[in-house]
Amino acid sequence: MIETNLNYLVLIGAAVIDSINPCAIGVLVFLLAYLMRTTKKHSAILTHGLVYLAAVFITYLLAGVLLLPVIQEMRNFSVNSYLAIAAIIAFFGLLELKEYFMPGTGSLVQIPPRYSKMISKYKDKMLSSHFFTFGMGVFVALVELPCTGAVYLAVLAIMSLSGLNLSNLTMLVIYNLIFIAPLIIILILFYRGVESDAIHHWVDRLKPYMRLLTGLLLLALAAWMFAYVYL
Repeated sequence: MIETNLNYLVLIGAAVIDSINPCAIGVLVFLLAYLMRTTKKHSAILTHGLVYLAAVFITYLLAGVLLLPVIQEMRNFSVNSYLAIAAIIAFFGLLELKEYFMPGTGSLVQIPPRYSKMISKYKDKMLSSHFFTFGMGVFVALVELPCTGAVYLAVLAIMSLSGLNLSNLTMLVIYNLIFIAPLIIILILFYRGVESDAIHHWVDRLKPYMRLLTGLLLLALAAWMFAYVYL
């Protein structure tokens, strides 16, 4: 049987690739660009941005803590459940590769349109309250899951082989800190006055390669999970 422990090298590599997901970056750029247009106070952009990112971090961390024992129980109940999770991860890996080779033909790895409309509708309330900004961060983190959650699910599935313990909890914290690191960099760029168009151009230029890396990573993690069962 293959080695099942999730080492820090794999964890950090997965987190880095997940952190450059165009969904998470795109929503933050959209919201910060709105803040830039509606207020000239850079301090407001910084504080609301930090509150938003704190909400994303806490939501993903709590999701990991809550899902890990559930996935572990599913695996203990049936090997087929574990294989089903691996198959879902492989499927999303293929979807990411499809976005690289055939972009713009009915993407399933994106925020559902109805939620995108809700984000756009309520963005104008972000400056009304830090509590609303925090709630927006929680909401966005949850609705981004179809776009950003596959890598996280794979990491949690591999972690489930040893369960929720102090080592895995530490790994979850590290993973989510890395996940929001590029978002923090983008927030700093906005705070320092970098134009949103320049960041949008950078994201659009790198988006295909983000998709390619994510797809290859998901297929590799799915293969690791299948190998655990069959080797």
